[in-house]
Amino acid sequence: MALKGSEKEFTTGSINRAIVLLSIPMIAEMVMESLFAIVDVFFVSRVGVNAVATVGLTESVLMIIYSIAVGMSMAVTAIVARRVGEKKIKKASDAGFQGILIGIVTGLTLGFIGFWFAPDVLRLMGGAPDLIEDGVGYTRVMFAGNVSIILIFLINGVFRGAGDASIAMRSLWLANGLNIILDPIFIFGLGPVPEFGVTGAAIATTTGRSIGVLYQLYHLFDGKAILKLTIKNIVVRWNTIKEIFRISIGGMGQFLVESASWIFLVRVMSLFGAEALAGYTIAFRVIVFTILPSWGMANAAATLVGQNLGANEPRRAEVSVWRTAHWNMIFLGLVSIVFFILAEPILAFFTQDTGVLKIGISALKIICFGYVFFAYGMVISQAFNGAGDTRTPMVINIFVFWLLQIPLAYILSVHLNWESTGVFFTIALCHSLHAIVCILLFRRGKWKTVSV
Repeated sequence: MALKGSEKEFTTGSINRAIVLLSIPMIAEMVMESLFAIVDVFFVSRVGVNAVATVGLTESVLMIIYSIAVGMSMAVTAIVARRVGEKKIKKASDAGFQGILIGIVTGLTLGFIGFWFAPDVLRLMGGAPDLIEDGVGYTRVMFAGNVSIILIFLINGVFRGAGDASIAMRSLWLANGLNIILDPIFIFGLGPVPEFGVTGAAIATTTGRSIGVLYQLYHLFDGKAILKLTIKNIVVRWNTIKEIFRISIGGMGQFLVESASWIFLVRVMSLFGAEALAGYTIAFRVIVFTILPSWGMANAAATLVGQNLGANEPRRAEVSVWRTAHWNMIFLGLVSIVFFILAEPILAFFTQDTGVLKIGISALKIICFGYVFFAYGMVISQAFNGAGDTRTPMVINIFVFWLLQIPLAYILSVHLNWESTGVFFTIALCHSLHAIVCILLFRRGKWKTVSV
């Protein structure tokens, strides 16, 4: 039932059942996303150290675009969930179309800029001349195809807000499944397809995501989902666009702050050579493999908060968040034990380079110490966003990731000569602090009074 998505309204009945029905497809969706990340870096690592480093440098900047996509997705999810909770389905559909329109314009604009300045992006991030020469094609294709990345995030936000988590799941399964199949074809060249090297990974990603977006649009227009688009919805509604921007500014802000900090950390890692960058990139992909399923549970909490506040059930919304966070903590706690014990064999699957392997093992073992805290931080941040309170997580992120994480990472890594270890300790510490601050502010309950 959960994977089929037969139930879409979660303002009554068992809270545990609601969490399970929403979480299962969202977790399944994120598992496929994380599986893609692992498989992608596996194939790219076969090209060479520079290829992996190129992916790491490019993705650190693309995180800015992802931040914009996620921010808009949060806004659309909050508005759609609130309207569904109020039983105003027509207005929910209106909000969905306005979000898609904003995503298209934003994606095309940023794609053109990124494509044109791709070599400068790699150079600015500390890429050596040979790395830039080998990897600029990857960077150009990833920027040019970013409109598909923005839309797949954003439209899935529409489905999640409406409670159609199963459609969001299937769209990412399709997109990432195709990506996994196409990766070796375009990277190494199979049959009539020439060998593109690391650029082939970008071609595979763009192709898979674009087909996923077409699948999403089909379900938005076919009239079978709770939220559907018709000619009546395809109208520019400036008030709705303003509301999406108002809410998404906080969502974009919180992820842009975190992304800017991530870019700085990657830039610090580049000071220690391509091996350090490659080890960090591989370890990060492995971490993402477990963090993304946790985001599935966090997204479920956001939908439950939005729908229950719309139905004037704030107590039910709060209980849903605490229970989801508790389950997430158990999951990530178990994962942290596995990572600490099996870091070496896990990372050895991706590389046999001793320098890269040493850095990656260090990253995995140190960062996993903060996993239990990560569990609460991500769920409660998404709960704020589901309520339409995107400002609070943004302020928390500014304090933790800019005012603390950036200077601390630099001091430990450069001034105290901890090198890459300083970056890893900083990540574990600051994400743990982030979770504690989120918990304290969530308990105050101001999020319950936000108007959307």
